Amino acid sequence: MITELIQEAIRSGGMSRYAISKVTGIDQGQLCRFMQGQPGGLSFANVDRVLDCLGLEVVIQPKRTSRKGE
Repeated sequence: MITELIQEAIRSGGMSRYAISKVTGIDQGQLCRFMQGQPGGLSFANVDRVLDCLGLEVVIQPKRTSRKGE
């Protein structure tokens, strides 16, 4: 789930994967594997670099639960 959200942020972030690679120092092959959901994608540190590059942050919060009858 979080992987798909980050992939979509990269796709819609307005920067090419090449530009993200240059700004973050992440190998283009790694970034490509991550975008394709293949093994050998991004480490947590590299995910942090991508999010920082795109001006994003991850916020973790409890799931909303629905009450019966609502």
